Amino acid sequence: MPIYEYECKACGHRLEKLQRLSAEPLRDCPACEQAELVRLVSAAGFRLAGSGWYETDFKTGSNKRNLAGDNAPGNTSTQSSKDGAPA
Repeated sequence: MPIYEYECKACGHRLEKLQRLSAEPLRDCPACEQAELVRLVSAAGFRLAGSGWYETDFKTGSNKRNLAGDNAPGNTSTQSSKDGAPA
């Protein structure tokens, strides 16, 4: 569910609102009660809700591994130096 940012053109009040994609944009400012709210173009924000999901949920067999952990700083199998000696 995205978090939208709004600004009132009448009083300058800014707010964020958690809304469904299908929800109509807000119009009335909660500070001055004017119908001057506009949705701002900003970085997309969202919230994952529910019991969650993991990268291994849809993997099978030997593919069930932590891909982010493969490049961990302590993993010497992927590290090398310019002279070919292990790091």
